[in-house]
Amino acid sequence: MAKAATPAGDKAAAPKTGGIHAPVQPSPELGAIVGNDRLPRSEVISKMWEYIKKHNLQNPANKREILADPALEKVFGKKAVSMFEMNKHIAAHVKA
Repeated sequence: MAKAATPAGDKAAAPKTGGIHAPVQPSPELGAIVGNDRLPRSEVISKMWEYIKKHNLQNPANKREILADPALEKVFGKKAVSMFEMNKHIAAHVKA
């Protein structure tokens, strides 16, 4: 049995709702940085990087290291993290 034909644009036009695009609720600590509204994970990461760059929190000697200010320290649990471990700490502060 043949599948029903779908217009080529339907798949591209459909909103992305899974994985990194799934809306999550930030914890109060993370909400102090990215806002308290439900956001897609991708937007949480974008807002974190905006905050890090705005407050000049990248280690000048090693740009892959993020030096936490008091607000970020509440999320990370320590004074410095690598950009690669940042997502692990953020995951602990969001719920679906």
